[in-house]
Amino acid sequence: MEIKPVRVTDLTLRDGHQSLFATRMRTEDMLPIAEKMDSVGFYSMEVWGGATFDVMTRFLDEDPWERVRALKEKMPNTKFQMLLRGQNLVGYRNYADDVVDAFVEKSCEVGIDIFRVFDALNDERNFTAAFRAIKRCGRHIQGAISYSLTEERLGGPIFNIGYYLDKARKIEDMGADSLCIKDMAGIISPYDAYELVSRLKEVLSTPVHLHTHYTSGMASMSLLKAIEAGADGIDTCLAPFAYRSSHSPSEAFAVALKDTPYDPKLDLGKMSEVDDYLEEIIPPKLRSFSDRTHYAVIDIGVLIHQIPGGMISNLVSQLNKARALDRLEEVYEEVPRTRRDMGFPPLVTPTSQIVGVQAVFNVIAGRYKMISNEVKDYFYGLYGRPPAPVNEEVKAKALKGYHRGATPIDVRPADILEPELPAAREALKGISEDMGDILIYALYPVTGLEFLKKKYGKQG
Repeated sequence: MEIKPVRVTDLTLRDGHQSLFATRMRTEDMLPIAEKMDSVGFYSMEVWGGATFDVMTRFLDEDPWERVRALKEKMPNTKFQMLLRGQNLVGYRNYADDVVDAFVEKSCEVGIDIFRVFDALNDERNFTAAFRAIKRCGRHIQGAISYSLTEERLGGPIFNIGYYLDKARKIEDMGADSLCIKDMAGIISPYDAYELVSRLKEVLSTPVHLHTHYTSGMASMSLLKAIEAGADGIDTCLAPFAYRSSHSPSEAFAVALKDTPYDPKLDLGKMSEVDDYLEEIIPPKLRSFSDRTHYAVIDIGVLIHQIPGGMISNLVSQLNKARALDRLEEVYEEVPRTRRDMGFPPLVTPTSQIVGVQAVFNVIAGRYKMISNEVKDYFYGLYGRPPAPVNEEVKAKALKGYHRGATPIDVRPADILEPELPAAREALKGISEDMGDILIYALYPVTGLEFLKKKYGKQG
């Protein structure tokens, strides 16, 4: 067999603690193990993006840009990777192109080498600005397809092999340097992974990477079958931050693939030392943020409702505030119905929050008696084009009296957005002229401004 070491991307410092510990790991807790992680032999490390940016400014009082700089000093040998939500960047709506350009440039400046870019609706138009900016900066574009299903297995009228092959070809044609199948809920089965990767390898010239969460218990099997089908890369986490709604353990693949053509030659001894450190910091610093409501390491319910772990915690929080936690099972049943009404969007940030909040409203107040502003924006087209037709009756109800009008747009959402950086600069006059700070405000005008006022002692 051809010698083809698999590229292993470690997610411990981003998706690992985001999945298990509400993204609460601090930079000061990462730095002591940074040099050791740098010497393990990972192809890349995802250290940023997703919820990290928001959580750092909102809850940890840390500057997100400084985290990357500090880690880069300790990890000069491993490529740094981030998760970018396309035109959403690391926020919850589409931002104007000038914000996208500046954000990518700043990210490259602090040390990001690989940008994994996805869109919650798999609307490739929302990749345009980010791809252009990343290419201009000479960095690696990893275009990602959000993996979703309408059946128990790959297939059906929407999310079938043809759908994924078509999206993959478009992403490659747009200039992606590699492709990632992003299975945020952990619902890809082993043989579907084998078939999908096999077909992708037939039609693409770029490397193919599989990202899948452990939630359903299938992740390690699916990753192994993907490797056998020709996958060039996989995502894993170090063991203390693995399993449950996180990812398969890096250590298991270091052993399972040893002395095979796929052997990534990871240093198991170094990983063991990092594991010992992580085990020490979890009890005093992170355990309180973990989900301890059940003993099982897997949740087979995800195969039915396809709700990612982070979305479940949001639903529980929302129902708690409404003193209606006893209606969680009704919400689980409502989510697929709401999703169908909205044209089957994959459940990933921000659509997971949009669908989830509306499903809670539908259970508590009655179906579409209350409609969130984000759902109105969604039906108007501000997030992009859904994978399937929406419920016309629900759309009409959502857009009745909508301030932008009752006729949805069908252009790239950012085409109707005015530049946003001038207003952000103006808002920070007397506080900061630094582009990193301006971007924090542009992304999060309320919580970002609070963070910046604290940072520069401007409260009150």
